[in-house]
Amino acid sequence: MTHTPDILCIGSVLWDIIGRGDTVMRQGSDMPGRISRLPGGVALNIAMALARFGLSPALISAVGRDPEGDELIAACKLRGLHTDHVYRSDDLPTDRYMAVEGTNGLIAAIADAHSLEAAGDKILRPFEDGSLPTPYRGAVALDGNLTLDLLSQMARSPLLEHADLRVAPASPGKAQRLTPFLQAERGTLYVNLEEAGLLCQATFDNSRDAATSLLSRGAVHAVVTDGGNPATVGAPSGLITQNPPPVSVTRVTGAGDTFMAAHIAAEIKGAAPDAALTQALSAAAQYVSGETKI
Repeated sequence: MTHTPDILCIGSVLWDIIGRGDTVMRQGSDMPGRISRLPGGVALNIAMALARFGLSPALISAVGRDPEGDELIAACKLRGLHTDHVYRSDDLPTDRYMAVEGTNGLIAAIADAHSLEAAGDKILRPFEDGSLPTPYRGAVALDGNLTLDLLSQMARSPLLEHADLRVAPASPGKAQRLTPFLQAERGTLYVNLEEAGLLCQATFDNSRDAATSLLSRGAVHAVVTDGGNPATVGAPSGLITQNPPPVSVTRVTGAGDTFMAAHIAAEIKGAAPDAALTQALSAAAQYVSGETKI
């Protein structure tokens, strides 16, 4: 049966291995806690959240043909995600992400997305073989786990020139991979305060200043978060800044992806800019407080 997704989620689809302690931790800490393995990766986290908000996402990524990959694809289907367009590699293992969290937040993390990077433009075959309509005119959530070359290609590709591009770095370490979208003046950028600073080569005290700077550097739209501090949506029509709801933080990995998904879902469903930001901040607050099932 032919399926037309509400949105494409392009980027990392992997296993999250998360260790969580119930105390404050620092470098060198050795504490009791819980270790879980869950489907993750920026693109997959966004897709799972979009499905919870009632949308029908399709994944564009690379997953190995190993047992871990088969298990991951099965987990995606179980969550209502469409995996027909995922590139399955015979010689690349399924990617993984490992993080350690304490009550004071993320202590350290390592993202092993080497297979996604090695697959390169093979993941874009559905745009070239007729599996997806071209040029694509729908919404696309794109993450910075792709290589700089591939992101640069996508920022200028005629295959995506009419798409509603929503772009996020996978981590602060990959924030500068979003530079091609500033240069091409394409898409909506979702970044935190640190990532905005890296993209603008500056230090910001608040999300409002960061969003203003991103717009001046070529961003069409910019959405800047700052943890429990005010978040700002910047557009040519002006800035909207709101405070997130105060909550007790029980987890942080995936919070930014939940925020982004909630904001995209709200806008796709026709919410006004201020209402969309309110809904996104509320969804992220529920997530970090542990109220949202994943």
